[in-house]
Amino acid sequence: MEEINQHFQQSDILKAVSALVAGILLGYERESKDKSAGLKTITIITVGSALFAILSQNYSGKGDSFSIAAGIISGIGFLGAGVIFKEGFTIYGLTTAGIIWVSAAIGMAIGFGEFYIAGLFLFVTMAIVFLTQTVGKQLIPANSTKALKIKINKEHAEKRFEIIDQIRKFTIYQSVVKTEKNADSDLTIDIDIHIRQKDVRKLEQYLYHNGNILSYSV
Repeated sequence: MEEINQHFQQSDILKAVSALVAGILLGYERESKDKSAGLKTITIITVGSALFAILSQNYSGKGDSFSIAAGIISGIGFLGAGVIFKEGFTIYGLTTAGIIWVSAAIGMAIGFGEFYIAGLFLFVTMAIVFLTQTVGKQLIPANSTKALKIKINKEHAEKRFEIIDQIRKFTIYQSVVKTEKNADSDLTIDIDIHIRQKDVRKLEQYLYHNGNILSYSV
């Protein structure tokens, strides 16, 4: 009991509460967007990282503290990788993985008693998460990934390469997923496209007025 009291400090309570508050603030935004790692996950990561930092300070030397910190970073790396997945051209979960990573770092800073550093980077992270989305919409044109399906008259099947080249002019990038003929020998082409929102209407106009295309869907 004496040993526990020796290592336990009232400042550890402040660290625990601070880590809890930081985790709630970081996790709220992910929770509001219904992400895989939300309020509970981010809060647990922040509090857990702070706990490891406190224990490494109280029960080990300076060298061991660095080793434990490195272990936390490695473990968080695996956890962050678990929320990243790819669907078509789009990669999901990168922001969530980044918040997992920085929440662990902020938790560690709190655990080591670096409240000023933790507060500063918590503020910067919150500013990035909440402000860049609003500012980005004003300064950067919105992009989206879409599945384009076009049906080409069998008599003009040889025009497909020209049509694909023309579609490329409206997109950031594209990939032909599948090309097949139906019972009438008309050609159907499935294309994954990444396109600026402002160019969607232009693409639709081109597809609509192209006499070689029987039908299309975006």
